[in-house]
Amino acid sequence: MTTIRLTAAQAMVRYLAAQRNGDGERLIPGCWAIFGHGNVAGLGEALQQAGDAFPTWRGHNEQGMAHAAIAFAKAKNRRQAMAVTTSIGPGATNMVTAAALAHVNRLPVLFVPGDVFANRAPDPVLQQIEDIADGTVSANDCFRPVSRYFDRITRPEQLLTALPRAMRIFTDPADCGPVTLAFCQDVQAEAFDWPETFFEEGVWRVRRPRADVEELEAAADAIKAAKTPLIIAGGGVHYSGACEALRGFAERHGIPVAETQAGKSALAFDHPLNLGAIGVTGAASANEIAERADLVIAVGTRLQDFTTGSWGLFKNPDCRLLCLNVAAYDAAKQGALSLVADTRSGLEDLSAALGKYAAAPPDPALKSAWMSVVDAVTRPPEGNALPSDAQVIGAVQRGLDDSSVVLGAAGGLPGELHKLWKAPRPGGYHMEYGYSCMGYEIAGGLGAKMACPEREIVVMVGDGSYMMMNSELATSVMLGLKIIVVLLDNRGYGCINRLQVATGGESFNNLLDTARHTVASDIDFAAHAASMGAVSEKVDGIAGLEEALARARSSPRSHVIVIETDPLASTDAGGHWWDVAVPEVSGQARVRDARAQYETYVKHRRSPE
Repeated sequence: MTTIRLTAAQAMVRYLAAQRNGDGERLIPGCWAIFGHGNVAGLGEALQQAGDAFPTWRGHNEQGMAHAAIAFAKAKNRRQAMAVTTSIGPGATNMVTAAALAHVNRLPVLFVPGDVFANRAPDPVLQQIEDIADGTVSANDCFRPVSRYFDRITRPEQLLTALPRAMRIFTDPADCGPVTLAFCQDVQAEAFDWPETFFEEGVWRVRRPRADVEELEAAADAIKAAKTPLIIAGGGVHYSGACEALRGFAERHGIPVAETQAGKSALAFDHPLNLGAIGVTGAASANEIAERADLVIAVGTRLQDFTTGSWGLFKNPDCRLLCLNVAAYDAAKQGALSLVADTRSGLEDLSAALGKYAAAPPDPALKSAWMSVVDAVTRPPEGNALPSDAQVIGAVQRGLDDSSVVLGAAGGLPGELHKLWKAPRPGGYHMEYGYSCMGYEIAGGLGAKMACPEREIVVMVGDGSYMMMNSELATSVMLGLKIIVVLLDNRGYGCINRLQVATGGESFNNLLDTARHTVASDIDFAAHAASMGAVSEKVDGIAGLEEALARARSSPRSHVIVIETDPLASTDAGGHWWDVAVPEVSGQARVRDARAQYETYVKHRRSPE
């Protein structure tokens, strides 16, 4: 056996650079890195020597660069992933939130935090967590519950099994998610005689498991027996490359489609069978059909509470649940009839099994009525009133072409965008709402731009999320990856303030003007963005926003547009109840009234089977 002597870090980099996906692209096209004493001498040297063979990008915040890596994978429909490395200690734990985000959203990313010395000779080292009951614990054990696969590399040769396991996770459609390889800092620098075959090009194809014959027959029988079926399209439709299969299935069998946050844009907004968003932030058209449906066909979705209206949406007592999902865990939720298969092949096989079956088409008046609502709430306001989020969304929609991507994450914007955004083609709607992580937006925009450099990426973010994490705006300027940021300043956490009031509470500690402070907040967001190298401007009203969007589209670098908005306004139309527990006992009458209403909703919730 021919061998080559390399450090463990050098071997890791060389191996990752040699892996390809089924399309011949690099499976891991590079690494985000912030160096510290736990990775600069080992992995830092290996990455520097690799150069363009395995590029390294520098971030400004560990969580931020991890979010960029995750957004890249999402925009690539999980066909590629990135590595992210940090030092031991706060650099590592800063990434735990990002790992949770990737885990919830089933997105691949390789976390390589530095770890303590495997030989323990200098213990305790700088930033080391000491557990008096367990000598094997380090800060990186925080990654265990938020990783699909976790390993601690305490010997160089462990990479011979750990790295292929990581690649398998990334390309397994059912198990896909984050991998953490905690890399002991002394081991990174240790040399080993590696078999040359370990560095030969590896090709990792995403399998498409087909449905079990008996499950397929049962699923087809359930659909044939249904009078008012409804498809709920989730993120799995995108990841499977099944958008065309979904359209063909819906058209052939006349079944209307509603979309989750992750599934939105799977079917063009103007398709007559696309009834719009589903659930808590759903369209009235989709939710009305969902309430009457006798069969809900959940395709590639994990059925989060926002999708199901906390399981209060499906009101037909005869409603059955059929779940087509590549993951058996998701396919069996709520006692569903399971169809475990790849989304695309599952839809194709199910369509063949259905033959000429076609459901009665939905009343087109439902959709036209909802689109009239959308047009009404997104048109410019009259007079000089502060615009609502919906009116800002309308302006952004009018200012972009069909190839653009709108991106967001937390706060009130995801709810309004889910209801109101008209996505004309797949991939034009990028929302991180599985973890609803404030601070994902700008870093996510950077990652999406890396994945789709030919498309205009428009990040819509509130002032609260912007303040939590904005540093990768500077990274976008540094890398020449232009994004457009529309920053809605409603002076605080407007979404949670509305929820606080809706559950009977008083406005408290959410809006800047009702929080405890000595000096009133007066942040110049445009100046702040400009200080990081972006082109920036603050506009007055919707007309000014539309003019600024035209300038931003022709701007040579990242462009930030700041607009003040109304923190209290939201779109009342559409939507559904969401289970947020209200205090059972309170001295406030409004809270007691809210509790009584809450108990009424809970009684009508679907019980787990």
